[in-house]
Amino acid sequence: MTTSPGTDRPATAPTLARTEAELARLQRRTSWVLIASQVLGGLGVPISIALAPVLATQVSGTEALSGFASTASVIGTALLSLPLAALMTARGRRPGLVVAYAIGAVGAALVVLAATIKSFPLLLLGMAAFGAASSANLQARFAAADLAAPDRRARAISVVVWASTLGAVLGPNLSAPASRSFAGTSIPETAGPFVWAAVVFVLTGTLICVLLRPDPLLTARALAGPEEQSREGRSLRAGLAAVKASPRARLALVTVAVSHTVMVSIMVMTPMDLGHHGADLELVGLVISGHIAGMFAFSPVMGWLADRLGRLSVIGLAAGLLSVAALLAGTAGPSHTQSALGLFLLGLGWSAGMVAGSALLTDSVPQPARAAVQGLSDLTMNAAAGVGGAAAGLVMSQASYGWLNAIGAALLLPMAALALFTARRHPVPVTVPASGKGGQ
Repeated sequence: MTTSPGTDRPATAPTLARTEAELARLQRRTSWVLIASQVLGGLGVPISIALAPVLATQVSGTEALSGFASTASVIGTALLSLPLAALMTARGRRPGLVVAYAIGAVGAALVVLAATIKSFPLLLLGMAAFGAASSANLQARFAAADLAAPDRRARAISVVVWASTLGAVLGPNLSAPASRSFAGTSIPETAGPFVWAAVVFVLTGTLICVLLRPDPLLTARALAGPEEQSREGRSLRAGLAAVKASPRARLALVTVAVSHTVMVSIMVMTPMDLGHHGADLELVGLVISGHIAGMFAFSPVMGWLADRLGRLSVIGLAAGLLSVAALLAGTAGPSHTQSALGLFLLGLGWSAGMVAGSALLTDSVPQPARAAVQGLSDLTMNAAAGVGGAAAGLVMSQASYGWLNAIGAALLLPMAALALFTARRHPVPVTVPASGKGGQ
């Protein structure tokens, strides 16, 4: 049964006859709500994540386990991706996003408790739940694409990714004042940012609950043709079948997973490497801010390029940027400027891979299967990044930061090879919109 685009109630034929202007207004409203939520949600995660390795070292008593805090967050994001996707498939984007931010707030509270009582297992559990907020931030990009025209889909995704810029850039720089705000209390200073994050997640969930109406996924489903409204096509099995049937969908999954894994593995160990070369907390915050600016601030450019030049061209750009980033960061040594440049390009390469890969994934599967496939994509990329983050701490302690970057660069080779193979054997058809420009 379909639903009314404006109310989430069962739809009748007249309610589905939306004009192009009405749909454009609805898409703009949805985008603005998602942008507002991303500004807040984008603040909550990085305000804490910059200190996660430091907090893990303090609680565990060993630097070898420093990467496991961020890894637990990534694994939590991965494990929650499919349940949240299932919830969204059944009930819409709004319930899924609200539940995700609520779990993230509970996770942040558990991290504070773990830091207070010095419990490393509880810290990992809290960081895993904290990852739900990251899952919400990631899923919001797909919510932006629900109502977007195919030739503007990458730009719709990129605008929501860009909206995280303000909060994401400010977040790491607020880590120090957030820590100092709990000086002299029973809460360790390094856990202070997680208190702030819990409050931010509650506010973000409330914003989504109140304002994301009508639900974009339910609206898109109501507007789809009868042949695309089958409940059977919404299952995880149908999503897996859709990916198996589409070489472009497989490339999209690999692109998103590899780009995210390389970025996470290098990024989580950068604060430790900077500390080894004399950087203080403020400098670490600035470097991470520059990295996050690369991730988010230029995403509209990546979206425009993906719509204009094609998804595969931007995937190739992602592979190049990430390779150069690994080279610069891995050979920086005591040069904090070179480290900052490497981390900025690392974020820029991630942005290209994430925007182009997400758009290609949405293009390549039928509408009923999209929510399931999108959840599968987030599961894959975060599971891979979780393994990468855990291995990063071990590589850092047993070898060096330079070797970590070399391994990250090597992971890009299969992605680049698959992109070339897909471009030759399964070229992406070009869609020319009314303006005469653009392409898939």
